[in-house]
Amino acid sequence: MAYKILIMGASYGSLLGTKIALAGHNVDLVCLPAEADLINSEGAVIRIPVRGREGLVEVVSKKLPGKMAAGGTTAFDPNNYDLVVLAMQEPQYSSPGVRELLESVAKSKKPVMSIMNMPPLPFLKRIQSIDANLIRACYREAAEWDSFDPACMTLCSPDPQAFRPPEDKVNVLQVRLPTNFKSARFDSEAYTKILRDLERDIEASRFEVGGQKLELPVKLKVHDGVFVPLAKWAMLCAGNYRCVQADAMRPIKDAVHSDLEASRAVYDWVKTLCIDLGADARDLVPFEKYANAALSLLTPSSAARALANGAPNIERVDRLVQTIAKAKGRKLDELDKTVTLVDGWLEKNRKKA
Repeated sequence: MAYKILIMGASYGSLLGTKIALAGHNVDLVCLPAEADLINSEGAVIRIPVRGREGLVEVVSKKLPGKMAAGGTTAFDPNNYDLVVLAMQEPQYSSPGVRELLESVAKSKKPVMSIMNMPPLPFLKRIQSIDANLIRACYREAAEWDSFDPACMTLCSPDPQAFRPPEDKVNVLQVRLPTNFKSARFDSEAYTKILRDLERDIEASRFEVGGQKLELPVKLKVHDGVFVPLAKWAMLCAGNYRCVQADAMRPIKDAVHSDLEASRAVYDWVKTLCIDLGADARDLVPFEKYANAALSLLTPSSAARALANGAPNIERVDRLVQTIAKAKGRKLDELDKTVTLVDGWLEKNRKKA
């Protein structure tokens, strides 16, 4: 049976959506008008490295077994879908139109999988060791999440690294680190079955190039452990947010490798926090593996780029981790320094705005 998936957001959303369409399921993307027009006329275009091949393989959604369409916030009714995916950055859900659609998703009681770096508040309510009331101030507007049933929400770690090449059209996404999406299960077996069906079908899918059927990277992996997606926290705190400097932004590679031992200290401290919350150390990524992957990340993180471009709000996983740690009696000077730097950029950007 082909599932119908609604994805809010067409950047990382188009990557996951293309993999789902390659597996034979149907996807609708909620995005900006310019993106929607191009996706509907030309398809979403994903360029992805494949092991053993030179260059990038280009995948166009219009040539896939599943159908992909795109539209604005009023184009789709969440009640008509089997699964909703949240693929925008957390502050975007406060935007006019998006806010109303998010409320419709909550009321639909459909299963929701988030691939945001910032875990939605209803998901964190599933973790008993986290005080959900204490962390509300870390969200742009925490009240937007109050209508959701935590049992209908899960989190998927957006581990693949991708970007929109500035010289290309906005329907093009280029993958530079083709790792997997890692999702926690739902409380419900029926909802989790949807994820496992997608996982199986994506694993079995092949893309034909020149008569050769290729197994494309970037899979969906479903885990029983609710803490698995939180492995991204250590990466974000050791790399992504440490791209932010007082007067400029640095690439993720430099944030990690300019002082490898300092990066390791941050990374391991966040891992220890996750373990204290209940995570299994085996579900978390070793620092060496992350540091090796960071060697290929030659631009600043999306959060750092947004700040440099004047964004008045970004996802605050740095502050979320700091707040959760403080409640557990934990403190790290390097993380506090990062939070202060991000706060400074946001204050400056808001004054300009």
